[in-house]
Amino acid sequence: MSSQVVVGTQWGDEGKGKIVDVLAENADMVVRFQGGDNAGHTVIVDGKKHVLHLLPSGVLHEEGACIIGPGVVCNPFVLLEEMEKLKEGGMSTDHIIVSDRTHILMPYHCYQDQLEESAAVNKIGTTKKGIGPCYADKYARHGIRYHELKDFEHFKERVHENLKLKNKLFTEVYNAEPMDEEKIIADFEQIRSRILPMIKETTSVINKAIDEGKNVLFEGAQACMLDINYGTYPYVTSSSPTSAGVTEGAGVAPSKIQTVVGVVKAYSTRVGEGPFVTELENEKGEWIRDHGFEFGATTGRPRRCGWLDLVVVKHAHMLNGLTDIVLTKIDVLTGLDELNVCIGYEIDGQILDIVPSDQEEVARAKPVYKVFPGWKEDITKIERKEDLPKECIDYIDFIEEYVGVPVSMISVGPDRVNNIYVKEIK
Repeated sequence: MSSQVVVGTQWGDEGKGKIVDVLAENADMVVRFQGGDNAGHTVIVDGKKHVLHLLPSGVLHEEGACIIGPGVVCNPFVLLEEMEKLKEGGMSTDHIIVSDRTHILMPYHCYQDQLEESAAVNKIGTTKKGIGPCYADKYARHGIRYHELKDFEHFKERVHENLKLKNKLFTEVYNAEPMDEEKIIADFEQIRSRILPMIKETTSVINKAIDEGKNVLFEGAQACMLDINYGTYPYVTSSSPTSAGVTEGAGVAPSKIQTVVGVVKAYSTRVGEGPFVTELENEKGEWIRDHGFEFGATTGRPRRCGWLDLVVVKHAHMLNGLTDIVLTKIDVLTGLDELNVCIGYEIDGQILDIVPSDQEEVARAKPVYKVFPGWKEDITKIERKEDLPKECIDYIDFIEEYVGVPVSMISVGPDRVNNIYVKEIK
């Protein structure tokens, strides 16, 4: 049995897309287990950038199956748009499968998201892609799943029922225009024939592949600190992007998860609202943003930047059970005279090495830093850890020691070949 899960350990944007793409080379199946098109995964192959939102990053390898699992909320119009872009680039999309249990992200979910965020006093900073409303309908048992597209008369009845309630919400609560039911139905009628061939039962397929010893790679969106239960609530996503999310979002038992790869960016970034203990609201933060090209793949928004927070990464290890760390974007730090790493939070005179649940406490936290000297040498062409500058090696070794997980791979550049392999990820 070989099953690997790739998770983000911070607030997302750690470079998971590239790592999934690298590991997918040896995978028989890649499965996206949660989230929606509010995530953006950037993969650079031979200098060409591919930005994916719904499709797993492993889709760029055409040999194995590429599955969108039941835990995903999938906008079919976005899905088809992404597939078209891949086809235009000469790539096949014949290996893409959508679970029949996956929930359809409807046009009214996007509209609701926009209205809610505009009306909110304390804004979450959503991407307004409809993710939260779709998950809310799922758990309120109003959701529409992909298998319901097979009987189009039934599908139209479900849309009619739901839109009656939604339009009442839009007009009476938000004082906005209602949505046009006929247009929604007509739009789905246009794409239905392209969607139906991709819809399959996937839970038994995934489990059978694992039981047969095939290599199955699970990929999530966002990251641990955006987890609905254990992240910086309420400034979080609406699902569980942890290794535990695989069991619910793909339908596999915890005992079938063999390897959990935590992707750690060598500094910290986040998008949207919420406290950020190590944030650098100064020239150094701007320097990191510019050198790391820290702008959202989905929204284009500039990311908030700060020093590496190992309290957060250790929190991610506790929740995910990391077996390996892949350290990304350490090349971005080249040129800085000094690097800080957060190893504790000082809150009201007490030093903590855990992440508090109360965001008001987190907002009051002052970072406790360990200081490291920087390095000036270009490291983007280096292929062995021992050839890195000593200061860089010390930085990496401290991360490994503090978190208690081996750094198995070091990404030193954006392309899929810019990696140092320290230890095999099995």
